[in-house]
Amino acid sequence: MQYPEEKVLLAFKLYTRLARDGMIGLEGVQQYNADDDIRGLLDSFATEVDCVVIRTSEQLFLVPETKLSPFHVSNDWLKRHYLRTGATNGDIYLMYFSILILFGGFYDSYQSPEPTRQFLRLEDWLRLVQERVDQLKSHEDTDLKELEKELSYNWTLILEKWEDMDDIKETAKRQSGNTISRFSFINTVKRFLVDQNIVIELGNDEITLTEKAKTIIQRYFMEITYNKGIFEFLYGYEKEDGYAGN
Repeated sequence: MQYPEEKVLLAFKLYTRLARDGMIGLEGVQQYNADDDIRGLLDSFATEVDCVVIRTSEQLFLVPETKLSPFHVSNDWLKRHYLRTGATNGDIYLMYFSILILFGGFYDSYQSPEPTRQFLRLEDWLRLVQERVDQLKSHEDTDLKELEKELSYNWTLILEKWEDMDDIKETAKRQSGNTISRFSFINTVKRFLVDQNIVIELGNDEITLTEKAKTIIQRYFMEITYNKGIFEFLYGYEKEDGYAGN
């Protein structure tokens, strides 16, 4: 299909702004919404770098869709910028796990269209993670290994990393420099999410989801095609009682 040169140039300008800044504002949204050609071209440019354009009412975001994307956040980058010296992939797994639990804390169902919670306190986030950890610990070791294969998640390593940050033993472990507290870890994950425009700090240790986060959650985390049933596994047994302790 042939596009007018001015449309190609405009779409490419929008793409370069997205590639540079990760987002563009309302003017870009209006151009994206108003012209099918511009929208198609911009989506095509994003696809070429294994990304997808996420649209909210006031912003466009360029979000990597696979690990092959040059815009993908690598494990090594996370370790260097957010985690402690000596962090392993296990710390990354626990970070992802904590983010999943945070998302779940805002919804009353893993198929809910909108958040049912306006904000979440860090101590509540910590409690929700502990609840999911306790749920994982209730499984037999053999069952957990099977679930690891089925869902491609290293649940055993996640449990080990969380237990290593036992706050009750924190005073003793701090002396040897072997661990950080769970609350400190949650704060680190929060800092990453703030930097990525996924959550906003409200003060008093309270955070809320951004429109970008809500759009991504609905498009990916609530779709079993993408989440591989992880949300259903973590919260499915609570379908009748609510999602995550709301």
